[in-house]
Amino acid sequence: FWCTEAVFEDVIGVQRVTSGYSGGKIKNPSYREVSQGLTKHAEICEIVYDKNMIQLEDLLKIFYLSHDPTTLNRQGNDVGTQYRSVIFFHDESQRVIAEKSKIDANKSGYWDNEIVTEITLLNNYYDAEDYHDNYYNNNPNQPYCLFVIKPKLDKLEKQGLFD
Repeated sequence: FWCTEAVFEDVIGVQRVTSGYSGGKIKNPSYREVSQGLTKHAEICEIVYDKNMIQLEDLLKIFYLSHDPTTLNRQGNDVGTQYRSVIFFHDESQRVIAEKSKIDANKSGYWDNEIVTEITLLNNYYDAEDYHDNYYNNNPNQPYCLFVIKPKLDKLEKQGLFD
């Protein structure tokens, strides 16, 4: 979730990005438990945004472009169900928009393989520990930030995703 948080923090209209866990089987999981794949939770970000400034459809486009949605249970070197590509929705209207965004992303031709992003109702959500919040900005010289997050942000900026 560190990459996702770093991407969405700079999007105009996004008011808050909170790292958390959802979709698992235990109450209040820890990062250690989730990152070891012991809980079935996914590492996610809750994104609160101003609907007058940005639409859910635009946020979902950024989501798809900010990671590889075609790899099952994997993001880069991180492997396991906790790293699955997933969109958790709150209500039926969000589900419909998310399903359409997946169809549109598949049709875009941007990826060679089919998108495997899971779309499911938000369940068993828990905020992650406080030290995950604003991780990239608080740890810019940490190797993961330098070698994974920064290049991703640079790539997205070149694609014109940030104004």
